[in-house]
Amino acid sequence: MTLYRGRFAPSPTGLLHAGSLVAALASWLDARAHGGQWLVRIEDVDTPRCVPGADQHILQQLAACGLVSDAPVLWQSQRDAHYQAALDQLLIAQRAYPCGCTRKDIAQALAAQGHTRPRHAELIYPGTCRAGLQGRPARAWRLNTARAAPNNSHTLIRWTDRRLGAQQQHVSAEVGDFVLRRADGLWAYQLAVVADDAAQHITHIVRGADLADNTPRQILLQHALGLPTPQYLHTPLVLGDNGEKLSKQNGAQPLDLSDPLHALNQAAAALGFAPQSGSIAQALQHWVAAWAATYNRAPLTA
Repeated sequence: MTLYRGRFAPSPTGLLHAGSLVAALASWLDARAHGGQWLVRIEDVDTPRCVPGADQHILQQLAACGLVSDAPVLWQSQRDAHYQAALDQLLIAQRAYPCGCTRKDIAQALAAQGHTRPRHAELIYPGTCRAGLQGRPARAWRLNTARAAPNNSHTLIRWTDRRLGAQQQHVSAEVGDFVLRRADGLWAYQLAVVADDAAQHITHIVRGADLADNTPRQILLQHALGLPTPQYLHTPLVLGDNGEKLSKQNGAQPLDLSDPLHALNQAAAALGFAPQSGSIAQALQHWVAAWAATYNRAPLTA
């Protein structure tokens, strides 16, 4: 097994856009700068949002840019049994529990406790079903964040991001007992990504800064399942004209790959690297050296 295994994990809810290519290129450069492997995983666990055929188009887009997985591509939609095994492990250890609450129930419980919901913020689950369903049917399954913490101690998770430096989050207070399997029967992103990163022996995760706040939940899940924690690096975001993160949800256009090197130059510029001419292979090798000079150093200390 190689000492370094990285991955790029797009969701096929549409084609890659400029922001997606930045994340793909960054993860590929980090893998090559470490002499490691780069894997592609199709995160299609949220099947209702997936666009038919988008997965294959994404692989073609990556290939046009010289970014090809070093191992067979993995599809999350084919891994139901693996996620169920992870959930069963948590249930047996009493680190997860069924929940019968609707969003309305959660909002009412929080209001009764005097909590108001900040605009655009998620509801922090108040732990209503930790002690049992109280006669209601199970709708979803949640992680018991208190029991998931190392030695059942506390849920202040600290980690060091290779670009952002020391980070921390108190998961119970800031997130609450988060969902592992949704009320519609689909697997939640947090459980799926943790199970897959472990199964694929991922050692380093390079992804957009918008996913940084997912990291403490994933680290907590890794603790609960007895899994290793990869190293993390969160890259700068590509912003749209409105100043918000460029995404499919806010109308990001698919990559124009009539000139793949031009698209790669734009992605490299977002990472702080100079544009290149010549072949794609030559450009990629130049950026590998630039990446290594920037990030291949001892991890930042907390």
